[in-house]
Order: sequence, then C-alpha cells, then structure tokens
Amino acid sequence: MRLKDKVAIITGVSGDGQIGQAVAQAFAKEGAKLVLAARRAEKVNARAEEVKALGAEVLAIPADLTQEAEANRVVQQALERFGRVDILVNLAGGLTRYKAATEHTLEDWHAEVGNNLLTAFLCSRAVFEHMKAAGGGRIINFARAGGPQAKMVAYNCAKAGVVALTQTLALEGRKHNIMVNAVAPGLVDTKSNVSAMQPKPEDLARWPKREEVANTVVFLASDEASGITGQVVEVPGRL
Repeated sequence: MRLKDKVAIITGVSGDGQIGQAVAQAFAKEGAKLVLAARRAEKVNARAEEVKALGAEVLAIPADLTQEAEANRVVQQALERFGRVDILVNLAGGLTRYKAATEHTLEDWHAEVGNNLLTAFLCSRAVFEHMKAAGGGRIINFARAGGPQAKMVAYNCAKAGVVALTQTLALEGRKHNIMVNAVAPGLVDTKSNVSAMQPKPEDLARWPKREEVANTVVFLASDEASGITGQVVEVPGRL
C-alpha cells in the first residue's frame, strides 16, 4: 500500500463530477487515513460511508472552504483526530458559470475564483506550517488540461491562478520537503459531463476516466513522487 497510514485531507468530495469520490476511494485502497471536507453535509457523509466500507479510517467535515475560519477548522480537526496531516488534495471547485465574458457579473467572478482558487490557497496556507514542522508533506491541486476556452473567463483565470499557486508553494516548500504539484485532467468521463456534453461514443472513448485521474493523484501523494514538485501533470485522455 503506497499510502499506508498517511493522513490525507481531500476537499471537494461532494461534487457531482465524481472525481472526488474516485480519489477518496483510491486513497482508501492504498491505506490512507482520510479527512473529507465539502460544503454539503449529506454528500460528504455519504462519501465517508463509502470509504469506511473499504476499511479506511475517515473523518467527515462539512465546511465552506471559501471561508478562512472554515479552512483552518478543517485542518485543526484533522490534527486533533490524527495528530498530523501528510497530504492535502485541493479538489474543491468546478465550472458553474458558462457565459460570455461581458455577461459575467461580479458575483460570477467571485464565485468561480472563490471556489477554484481561494479554497486551494486557504487550505494550503492552513496546512503549510504543520507540514514544515513535521518535516514534509504533499499538496496536490487541480488545474485543467488545455488552454482557455470561451465563455469561461472567471474559471480560466482561477485555474491559471491555481497553477501559479502550485509553482509558488513548490518554491517555498521545497527546502522543507513539501512537494506541491497539480493534476490537470481533460474532460473526464463522469455522469455530469456526459449529461451536459452528450458526446458521441467515439469521442467519449477518448475522455480520461476518473480512475485514471485518481491514480495520478495517488502517485503524486506517494513516496514514488518524492523528487517531483512544481509540476502540472496533464491527464488528457486518449487523444
């Protein structure tokens, strides 16, 4: 087991995209102890029951991670329960505004940047000093594969910010053995994406599977990736 007894915080597990579910299950199968955090209590509790069934020890915490106090609370509760945090997976976020740039309101901007970039910053900041004191850790953020697309101005900017955050934290964390990387999946084969995009079967066959994304996260969290930091690892699927 590559993550045997490692303590991992995974955020954003309540989303309908199912990537969080796949990551949590993959970590459980690799022996990690899990702290699952997300806004919707019923979803985060359901995810916790799923990974418990796989034999994992898990703490579920409903939290709005766009709020500084909530991000700090998640890390504090993780430390109180398990004594340390070895891994942080910043999965909270997603695309919720799809409209022309000139139609984006200030509310739209704050929502996309808050959900995708601010959450990653707040959670990373909350855990960083604890990882330094412990002699190291892993932070895995989520960017996106490919360049910007139309009608996603706030989302595009937020994900570009996630890449900059990843690279900056990698520079600051390297001497403390804190490795910070990002996973950048393409359009993943999930129920929500298939429903929204209605791809042709031949196109769907090329989309990356959520398990492939999860396996990439496991690799970056493991000792096998101990020399990798500041990188954006794309999982584009079968092009």
